[in-house]
Amino acid sequence: MKTYSNKENLQVLYEDNHIIAINKRPGDIVQGDKTKDIPLSEVVKAYIKDKYEKPGNVYLGVVHRLDRPTSGIVIFARTSKALTRLNKMFAEKKTQKTYWAVVKEKPHKNEMELVHWLKRNEKQNKSYANDNEVPDSKKAILSYKIVKKLDSYCLLEIDLKTGRHHQIRSQLSKIGSPIKGDLKYGFNRSNKDASIHLHARKLVLEHPVKKESLEIVAPTPSYDPIWRACESQ
Repeated sequence: MKTYSNKENLQVLYEDNHIIAINKRPGDIVQGDKTKDIPLSEVVKAYIKDKYEKPGNVYLGVVHRLDRPTSGIVIFARTSKALTRLNKMFAEKKTQKTYWAVVKEKPHKNEMELVHWLKRNEKQNKSYANDNEVPDSKKAILSYKIVKKLDSYCLLEIDLKTGRHHQIRSQLSKIGSPIKGDLKYGFNRSNKDASIHLHARKLVLEHPVKKESLEIVAPTPSYDPIWRACESQ
C-alpha cells in the first residue's frame, strides 16, 4: 500500500551539509500547488529541523521537480551557494539523468535515440510530440534501451538528454509505447494508486561544493509487484 512521505518515513538517499537527495514516492508533490497538499520540500524541512534540532526556519532550495505520479530521485540544496551551483549545473545539462519506465507495447527497436519537437498545451497540462518543428515547440531528445522483459511488460532504461515538460511520457506515447498507468498519454487504464510506472533511477553529477563525482541510485517502490520484478535478478 502506497503512503505519502512524512518526516518519519522519508527515504533519504544522500545527505550532507550542502545537499539532500530524496527518493520521492508517487503521489508526492515536490513544491506547493493549488491542491494545498503538503509538498515534499516542507516534509524535508521538517525532517532536517527535527534531526539537527535547528531553531527557526530551515533553508531548502528546490533544484528540479518530478511529475506527481512518478517516483525517484529529487535533490534539494541546503545552502544558497549549493542552490546557485546546482541550478547552473542543471541549466547547462551537466548532470546525467537515468529513468526507468515500464511499457506494455514493446518499441520496434531494442534501443534508439528519439528526437521530437514538443509543444505544450497549458490548459491540458500536456505536451504533444511532433516529428518536425512546429511553432512554439522545443526540441526533445532521449535515448532508450530495453533492459528487461516481463510477462506482459518491458522495462526501458532512458537517458534523458533534454528536460522538457512531460518529455518521456510524451515521446514514448508518440512511438506507441505509453507508460503503464499513464492515461493522459494513452495507456488504456490507470494504476490503482494513480501512479505511473516512471521512476527517476539514477543521477550523476559533480558535488556543488566538494567538486567530487556523485552517483545517486533510487530503489523503485517496494510495494509494487511489477517494480519488484524489474529489480529482481
